[in-house]
Amino acid sequence: MEVGGPGFVVMAGPCAVEGAEQLELAARAVSQAGAHLLRGGVFKPRTSPYAFQGMGEPGLKLLVDAGRRHGLPIISEVMETEQLPLMAQHADILQVGARNMQNFGLLRALGRLRKPVLLKRGLSATVQEWLNAAEYILAGGNEQVLLCERGIRTFETSMRNTLDLAAVAWAKERTHLPVIVDPSHATGLPSLITPMSLAAAACGADGLLIEVHPRPEQALCDGQQAMSPGDFATLMQRLPGVLAAVDRHLYTPAGPAQIAGAR
Repeated sequence: MEVGGPGFVVMAGPCAVEGAEQLELAARAVSQAGAHLLRGGVFKPRTSPYAFQGMGEPGLKLLVDAGRRHGLPIISEVMETEQLPLMAQHADILQVGARNMQNFGLLRALGRLRKPVLLKRGLSATVQEWLNAAEYILAGGNEQVLLCERGIRTFETSMRNTLDLAAVAWAKERTHLPVIVDPSHATGLPSLITPMSLAAAACGADGLLIEVHPRPEQALCDGQQAMSPGDFATLMQRLPGVLAAVDRHLYTPAGPAQIAGAR
């Protein structure tokens, strides 16, 4: 799968893997709607130590199995270097969360791997700091790096964060790396995910990372910002029109789904 070419890639699934039924429903829904990768957190960095921290290795097995059943590669977050052997063995893309953007030990370890890495922008990081964090991975020899704009913390309180789409266009001008947009964390509001996703497609992003839960009201993690399967399907139907206006299209796999690299 080429990420960063003319094809626009959509990664979707629940914030956290909670169980077999929840994940199966989510995987089926995003696959049928046309998503290209299945996302799901098995190790969760939470603000409160008492919040749900993820299922760990059992959750990873569920994620891998669901991805295989539905023909979707998987992306999941790695929080620390000790998790790398397990995660690198099973996940197709390793996600570095916003809170770990400047975890330089983790970034250096990821640089020694030959696995695609999605690097989220930190909560209050400048674009240059974000790009320098990516350099830690690239300098280690791992050229498969995807940047992810997920909103930054500003004085605005109406939304969870402020989605910086200008940073997407700026990064596209100054680096060869693909840029993915996470409208779920950026806004924290399901009603804003569709307009911000369409705006991301229009401004030059290479893909989306979206939270989709079969029952958002019952989610153990970030249910208030998760899309329903129906709303996600509607978004996927609307994306091609916007992409066509900027000479892009939804990615179409040429063969069996697998991650071969990122441009």
